[in-house]
Amino acid sequence: MSNNKKEYNNESITQLKGADRVRKRPSVIFGSDGLEGCQHSVFEIISNSIDEAREGYGDKIEITLHEDGSITNKDYGRGIPVDYNKAEDRYNWELLFCELYAGGKYNTNDGDESYQFSLGLNGLGLASAQYSSRFMDVTIYRDDVKYSLSFERGENVGGLAKEAAEGMPTGSTIRWKPDDEVFKDINIPLSYFQDMLKKQAIVNPHVTFLLLDEASGEEFVYRYEAGIVGYVKELTEGNAFVDVAHFSHETKGRDREDLPEYRLKFDIAFVFDNQNSMTQYFHNSSFLEYGGSPDKAIRSAFVSAVDAYIKDSGNYKKDEKKITFADIEDSLVLVSSSFSTITSYENQTKKAINNKFIQDAMRDYLRKQLPIYFVENKADADKIAAQVLINKRSRESAEKTRLSVKKKLTGTMDFTNRAEKFVNCR
Repeated sequence: MSNNKKEYNNESITQLKGADRVRKRPSVIFGSDGLEGCQHSVFEIISNSIDEAREGYGDKIEITLHEDGSITNKDYGRGIPVDYNKAEDRYNWELLFCELYAGGKYNTNDGDESYQFSLGLNGLGLASAQYSSRFMDVTIYRDDVKYSLSFERGENVGGLAKEAAEGMPTGSTIRWKPDDEVFKDINIPLSYFQDMLKKQAIVNPHVTFLLLDEASGEEFVYRYEAGIVGYVKELTEGNAFVDVAHFSHETKGRDREDLPEYRLKFDIAFVFDNQNSMTQYFHNSSFLEYGGSPDKAIRSAFVSAVDAYIKDSGNYKKDEKKITFADIEDSLVLVSSSFSTITSYENQTKKAINNKFIQDAMRDYLRKQLPIYFVENKADADKIAAQVLINKRSRESAEKTRLSVKKKLTGTMDFTNRAEKFVNCR
């Protein structure tokens, strides 16, 4: 037996410091050390500009994809505060670009905070993107001053430079290049930016997103004045068999009685269509790939309301099973955009939320509003119920056929096996 055992003692414990906190374990922050993680690091920078624009500071965000693989994000917001912070006894640029869990978005309840409904809540975005970059150059205009910062692989170069800039419009410009020493793949395709910026335009009406691709010279503009309603109409133009419905609501509540009360507002646009089906969920403008609370609320409320309408209309056959959400979803195009002042994301990549109050509030509101919508739009409600029943019966028929074929194939296989055994015995 080998005696070359490593000692495990008090000196065995070490702490990652500075840039190593991100560079050595990027997947902890970004969910992956591959292309998906690299893309999320980019979104962390852009999301700060989106928060500014949503709060009313600037209505345009410009993204440039440079031929060297670097990216520039420019906004026309108030400009990131990077000067000396008396309360923290440090410069804000050190806190924001070099410390994890530092930022201006922690107090987001109902007072006079900088951000009411923030996409970037965790205080990780600027620092983690900076630490995972090959280089990052920052230019900020605020308080009639131009501030400049430079970083290389997580290390500041030259400190904070300041010069007078009277009369210049405020805003922040960040140019950086993700580091291939951190991510296995940094070749983010143009299609990622196109899809991501289009989604952000949909849930941030009146904000213009400009995308310039230097390699091709192409420029793309994304703006949705009508928000999610316009998007749903665009997706189903000429194919929907009812008009687009739009619900909007604001409320307050708690995830638990002893937890803080917070604000919630949400918009839901939906239509029924025989050729398209899609459900998309956004929260604080982050695309919820896995849904979470809003998805659960939508499923529960729609099944409850449509099932009740079919029962009340006497359209179920005797002893027929009730519908499922799959039967509704097969013809449903729905986009939900919600915002809250307290959000429980399942992880840093913000692909799902799990707030109990958000789920309950959206579900309860829809359970009240959908029956009203059906009464006020009876012709549309009848079409929806009929189509959902067609979807249900088609699904059940297909399932019966599948099971019948499976049973026959299983029987054939059993017969073949028995025949082979008989031949082998002889």
